[in-house]
Amino acid sequence: MTYANKLYLIAASAIIVLSAGTASAQNYQPGTGRYQGSRSPDPAQEAKRKAVDDAYKSLMEKIPDSKKSYDPWGNIRSTTTTTPSTQRNGVK
Repeated sequence: MTYANKLYLIAASAIIVLSAGTASAQNYQPGTGRYQGSRSPDPAQEAKRKAVDDAYKSLMEKIPDSKKSYDPWGNIRSTTTTTPSTQRNGVK
């Protein structure tokens, strides 16, 4: 085997090994651990979570909808239109 073939083989194997790590990370799902089903939910913690969720929902309902869209360049744009003759300054 020549040096170039060895180098190619090492580079190809490194790419395969590194891509295998990222491919296995795609299957991760939060909350699905090894001991997920072994512990029952705490009633106090569930009540606290429900209270927080209800408070969040009530706050979201109180936020008014935006009637006018925000245009940061609204004051910069000119309202008048120019004709081609004024753009050229009389040069034909």
